[in-house]
Amino acid sequence: MAGPARVNQYDKLVGMDSEDIGAFEAKTRLSELLDNVSRGRVYRITKRGTPIAELRPITTGLGRPSFGADRGRVIMAADFDAPVQDMKSYR
Repeated sequence: MAGPARVNQYDKLVGMDSEDIGAFEAKTRLSELLDNVSRGRVYRITKRGTPIAELRPITTGLGRPSFGADRGRVIMAADFDAPVQDMKSYR
């Protein structure tokens, strides 16, 4: 007998609810499942009731930003490193 299903923390963060589907059924309906996945559906594939894989949309992150990507967005005052008058009492 299978224990309680583990909660996938990624699903909780992203808000994607998964539907359990048996491996044999997933094999026979793969084309339909892929169409549904392209629309955002998530499937958890099980083998004899035990989850073994997930079928989910690929998330395309922006990746690592390139050097200089924020050029012109950050403005630093000429006196950014000047002493702050209110901080003199802390010396």
